[in-house]
Parts: sequence; C-alpha cells; structure tokens
Amino acid sequence: MRTSGPTRSPLRIRWLGRVRYRDALQLQRALYRGTRNHLLLLEHHHVVTTSRRTPAEHLLVDVKKLGADLAVADRGGDVTYHGPGQLVGYPILDVPGKRGGGMADTAAYVHGVEQVLIDVLAELGVNASRLDRHTGVWLGVNDSEERPRKIAAIGVRLSRGRSMHGFALNVDPDLRWFSRIVACGITDKGVTSLAAEGIKVAMAEVVDLVVARAAEQWAEGMPVDRADVAWRVAKTDLAPFTRDRPVDKSTLATTPTTRASATDGPCVAQIQHPVAAPTTSLRLLGRLAEAGVSGEAVALTDRKPDWLKVKFDHGLVFREVRATIRDLGLVTVCEEAGCPNISECWNDGTATFMILGDRCSRACGFCLVDTRRPQPPDPNEPERVAEAVARMGLAYSVLTMPARDDLSDGGSAAVTATIAAVRRRNPATAIEMLVSDLRGDSASLKTVISAAPDVLAHNIETVARLQRAVRPSASYARSLAVLGQAKAAGLVTKSSIIVGMGETVYEVDQTLDDLGAVGVDIVTVGQYLRPSSRHLPVARWCEPAEFEHWKAVGSAAGISHVEASPLTRSSYHAKSAVAALSS
Repeated sequence: MRTSGPTRSPLRIRWLGRVRYRDALQLQRALYRGTRNHLLLLEHHHVVTTSRRTPAEHLLVDVKKLGADLAVADRGGDVTYHGPGQLVGYPILDVPGKRGGGMADTAAYVHGVEQVLIDVLAELGVNASRLDRHTGVWLGVNDSEERPRKIAAIGVRLSRGRSMHGFALNVDPDLRWFSRIVACGITDKGVTSLAAEGIKVAMAEVVDLVVARAAEQWAEGMPVDRADVAWRVAKTDLAPFTRDRPVDKSTLATTPTTRASATDGPCVAQIQHPVAAPTTSLRLLGRLAEAGVSGEAVALTDRKPDWLKVKFDHGLVFREVRATIRDLGLVTVCEEAGCPNISECWNDGTATFMILGDRCSRACGFCLVDTRRPQPPDPNEPERVAEAVARMGLAYSVLTMPARDDLSDGGSAAVTATIAAVRRRNPATAIEMLVSDLRGDSASLKTVISAAPDVLAHNIETVARLQRAVRPSASYARSLAVLGQAKAAGLVTKSSIIVGMGETVYEVDQTLDDLGAVGVDIVTVGQYLRPSSRHLPVARWCEPAEFEHWKAVGSAAGISHVEASPLTRSSYHAKSAVAALSS
C-alpha cells in the first residue's frame, strides 16, 4: 500500500548500525508521535521479542542466560529473534486509509512491506513469495520437495494512520537462535537466511537494495533523504592505522582509497587519511578513516580565523566565581572541557557545574575531560552545588555530568539528589540538567525525568556518519531516543552539535532535522576546537555564514530556538535560549 497525498513529507532513511532493541523502540515511539516519514534500518544486538499474546511455552530456553535481551513489543505476531546479520527495518509512515480502516488497511500495508522484500530478494536471484495465512516472506512455497521456510518476518502496528515496527530480513544471522523459540508461533515450518541459501552478500548491498525498493513503495515521487552511521571498512583499508606494522605518518595526508562514505547525495566523500600531529592516536585515525573523513585536517599549530579569537578578561567577578568554586571543592565543565567562553560567562557571574567528579568513563575523541578511572560519587556534593548557586545568586543554573558507566544507575541518583538540593536552597532558581545517555537504561532516565529539571539536555554531538569516530561508546539512535523520552514526559529538551570534524553542511542539516523530528526544543551548534594533539583533528573552520544557515534550517525543522555561532557551546546563553521559547 503506497502513501499518497500532497502533504506527505520526504522519506527520511537512516542506517543506524547496530542498535539495542530498547533504544530503537524508544526512537520509533518518538518519531511515531510526529508527522514525518522515516525508515530506520539497523541490526540489533541479540534480542528475543514477544507480543502481549505470546504463550510462555513459545520460549524454549532462558534466552537471557544465553546473552540475549528479552522484550515485549507493542506489535502483532508472536515471538521472534533479532540479532547481528539480520537487517531490521522500521517504517514510521503516514498510511492513509483506503480500505475502510482497521484490519483491511493493516493487511494492505503488510502486503506492501512484503512486496519490498520480495523485490529485493528477486534482485539477489532468490525466488520468494507469500504463504497463505502466514505473514512474512517465504521460500519453497511451491516446492513439493521442500517445506516452506521463512526468510523475513513482519510484525507491524498501525494506529491513527501511522505505522510502527516492521520487518526482519535474515541475511546471515546465527540461525541457532530460532531453535530456542517457537518462531512466530509456527511449529511446522523452517527459518532460513540468504547465507543458508548459498547467497553470499554484504549487508551494505542488501541495505542499498532495500533503500531503492522502499523509495519506490513509500516515497512515490517525493524526495528521499538518506544518512548512514559509518560502515565498518575492510581491515586492509585501515592498514596504515594498525599497530602491527610500521607507520609512515608523512603519508597520511596523501594516501586515498576508492571507498565512498556511507552517505549518498551531497554527502558522498572519498576517504583521505587525515593529517594529524605525531601523537594522535592511531585508533582515532582509524575511526576517521572508517567514517570516510575527506580532505586535509587543520594542523594544531595553524592560526585560528579572527572569528574564533577570544579575549580573556580575568576581572573581579571572574575571580569571585573562581574563588567560590575553589572554596567549595567543585568542578566546572568550563575548566574541564577548556571552554573558550569561560571569561565571558564567569564575568557574567555564571558557571556550568559538573557533578559526579571530573573523570569520565568514556573516551570521546573530541573531549578534554579526564578519562582515568572515576572516583566514587561524593555524597556531600549536592549540598555544595546548592551552596554555590546561592552564593552566586543564580536565577538559572546549568548542571552537567560526565558519563558514569561504572555506576549501576549511570549516576542518575546523584543527578536527582543535586537537583533536589539546589531546589531546596534556591527555590526560585531554574535548573538545566545536561545528562549522559545513561547507557539507554529506561529506569535511570525515568529517575532523572522524575526530578523535573526545567530543561533536560543531552548532546548528540555530531552527525550520523561520524558517531563512531567522535564518540564510539555512544549511539546516534540512543541519543535521539533519550531526547524523545524526555520530550514525551513533558520536559523542555535541548541538544548540541559540534561542527568542523569532517561532516558536510548537509549532514548537519539532516541532524537538525532528526532532532526536530523527536521534538527537541533548543539546539546549540558550535565549532570544534581541538583540545590537544591527542584528540581528533579539526577538519575545517566553519564560516560564520554557515551558522546562520543552520539557524534557519533548525527553525524549519521545528526546533524552537537554535543558538549557533563559532564559539557557541552547549550551555552558552542557556538562560536566554529558554527565555526565547516564550518570546
């Protein structure tokens, strides 16, 4: 069934790489609440999903003991498995009713999903078809010598003319998982994959075929906008970045490969090994190469353009703020992250407090925060932060945190304790809380949401293609899911993008569109400044006019306020950004 009508939005297709089921589900829900058409393509970590009517006996073993997640999905069907080697597609689409609504519309939509996959398989030389009274795509339906075997499962939800969930095409998964469940509740038929049928094909090729057929089925003349999290490239392509052979770093700027980046359209770029100082981590260089970063990087010693030069003023108010912070033994992200705006903000009597210590459990390629083993949380820290807010007379306080994956709750208890302490001491002070992704743990995020900060911020940091290079322990899908959950809870939400790390202008446009699609209210966009030679190189200095462009793009994407300039950081002009929402 094809969507139609003049008000349809472009089809936004996102290859998200490997994503936890819980993150993908929350992202689906956030997009479902909107009005834009999306197709999410991804692989899952090992997970077994059931519907609400799945009999307990259809789980033949304790899949959790075998390392799989177990989740209940709000879709039709029975129990199924998702995992590496399986292409999962989630179309979130407007599906106008043409057949009287209800089950007739759902059946027509499912028929369209099946047809996309049947056509893809035909291009791979596989004769697939439907099987009466059994949803999905099957092989051997008309073969008297073989019993039918399912190669793609389909389970959807259609409500209020919008779709959720979708399909799972077996490319080369571990088929043993299907023997641990009664797959789709069917006992007398088999499960197969392309690999099991003798078809050796890369996941990237299958994704490209699905994108083409999906565009025919659901875009129908409307634009198709695609963005990909970077694909893993062959180890031979990354030979200059491995530790098992000598490396001549003088060649890093002049040794191109012929592999294109994962994004198409205006975003296609050739890998060109980036220039970097001799102390740059080979691991970081390899991540950049995987992401297809092109062009020469800016040397650490190069002069900054005039629009990035800052005059420091260590005036009286600056010194008073610094004295308060030192006296109370607190940490600020202003200092820990080397913020260029520290002089302006501190002289204005504001600072961004970093709770849970000054060490992060992750090692993002752009960040200056210490990555040694974090210290245990200080139980007295919340009261000291509250005291600092009182001494500084802040009407608006910004709190942030490092990632604390070493803590079972990701640090959410300390976050809520700090918010509560600030409110007790300063009931009139508004609070903006910038959190990590809390590893996507819904309970931890709900704990923070229950504290009801006036603004809940979480930074996506960069475009889809560069996620693995810039913040390898995070996830583009997870960040969107965190923001979507906070918005669904009624909070004002905020995120931030750093530019100049190898992305294109158009890719930033896409990221702003994705943030708008999950309901983010405020976005900041600023130039990346390399903290040291150990960090990711600067790919280019973005022109001031580009930041004006991103303001306009963000507004068109439905974001209420975009703070964008070369020196903008996530907490820059935080109070005025919130005030702009009601102006």
